[in-house]
Formats: sequence, structure tokens, C-alpha cells
Amino acid sequence: MDFEKVLKKYVPMTETAFYILLSLAIPRHGYGIVKHVEEISGTRIRLGSGTVYGTLTKMQKDGIITVFADEERKTVYEVTEVGKNLMAAEIRRLKELHQNAIKYEEDFL
Repeated sequence: MDFEKVLKKYVPMTETAFYILLSLAIPRHGYGIVKHVEEISGTRIRLGSGTVYGTLTKMQKDGIITVFADEERKTVYEVTEVGKNLMAAEIRRLKELHQNAIKYEEDFL
């Protein structure tokens, strides 16, 4: 899938997809992703296995992640260059959102 199609399909990104990709800054297996997302979200987000594996399957089909087996024969997920570029685009979008939220916050308090 070309990058423009990936952007249109994933941006704006769901919180689930964002945290899954964020946790793949280093390669992880499914349970490692679940635990990392729980940790970095302060336990606010607890992903179910169906959600995680469904999202990972979709991302693999779209070329955002790649899959391999480690020495213990566990399935490990790793972000691709397309996935890194996607995350960079989403982070830029979120930074803009955050800056505007701060700028206009007083109007809503």
C-alpha cells in the first residue's frame, strides 16, 4: 500500500492503534504490547487480546508492521519504515492539536 493511502486510512489514528504502534518502538510480542500500553497509559488503557491481534493483523496487511518469530518461537511485531513515517505524521498532528488546545483552553474554562 502506498504511503498516501496509509495516511488516509490511519490518520487521524485511533488511540488503540497509536498506543500499539508507540509500544513497537522496540519489537515486542502481543502480551508485551498489552503490558506496555497499560504501563505507559497509567493503566487507563487495558487492551483485550482480540483488539490487539485484530489491529496487528490489519497493520501487517497494510505494511505498517512486520512479523517474525524469536528464538523462543514467539511471534514478535516490529514497526516498518512505513509505520515509522505514519507515526511521525500522527505525532505532528497531535502536537498541533495540543498547541491549539493550550492556546484556546481559557475560552472553555
